[in-house]
Amino acid sequence: QVLVVESGGGLVQPGGSLRLSCAASGTIFGINAMSWYRQAPGKQLELVAAITEGGSTNYADSVKGRFTISRDNAKNTVYLQMNSLKPEDTAVYYCNVVYRQIGTTRDSWGQGTQVTVSP
Repeated sequence: QVLVVESGGGLVQPGGSLRLSCAASGTIFGINAMSWYRQAPGKQLELVAAITEGGSTNYADSVKGRFTISRDNAKNTVYLQMNSLKPEDTAVYYCNVVYRQIGTTRDSWGQGTQVTVSP
């Protein structure tokens, strides 16, 4: 059983910054990838950023140059540094962890953390 816990959301002004954290705990042999998704009201989930165990990253076009994803493999933790925030970044941000246990690969989701960008 793997628990995924997100933190770091909040209310910021346009142009401000936030850093989100996501920590996975439990019986994990290894993590294949950790990703950040977001969902605004009335919209579908959007992949924001992802990072693999080896450190490869990819970003949604809308956040390239503004957001940076990183991870600490020893801590099973992923971070999302969000700079130059825009009102359209307002959403609930969810962390997804794809991990390996003995004989299987599974994924778990965090509970979500609210990010609101407003003057």
